[in-house]
Amino acid sequence: MEALAVILHIVLIGAGATVVMDAWLIVLKRMGVKTLDFALVGRWVGHLARGRVAHAAIAKASPVAGERLLGWATHYAVGVGFAALLVGLNGLRWLDSPTLLPALAVGVATVAAPLFVMQPAMGAGFAASKTPTPVRNCLRSLANHAVFGLGLYLAARLLAF
Repeated sequence: MEALAVILHIVLIGAGATVVMDAWLIVLKRMGVKTLDFALVGRWVGHLARGRVAHAAIAKASPVAGERLLGWATHYAVGVGFAALLVGLNGLRWLDSPTLLPALAVGVATVAAPLFVMQPAMGAGFAASKTPTPVRNCLRSLANHAVFGLGLYLAARLLAF
């Protein structure tokens, strides 16, 4: 597979997996489960670009122009980055014959990003420790990222045909 085709493949896998995760989040939201507002991710990224990494509470930080679009773009870019990590760890042959376990393992491992980077930086503490229900929030994050891992596999299988 030539380099451009590999890059396109990875982008489509990452975007596809992120769509699967977003569908899961929509289902959760319809069931009354609070989900992340990606505008807040955009707000954090916008402040990050200005040199501010951590906030006491990102919801109380000053809004950033275009934060919702920036948040969604970041969400999808990170999904593509995690797909690249999956392929980097498993090699290009995985693209031809994707298997569930590596995709699920990478998906689950990516929960480290929100638990140990984004949540603390956005004011929720390490592993949501500053929230009213840290264990529930961590389990929800883990489930969301497991669904993302399943999405990595499903998108790769779809593209492998």
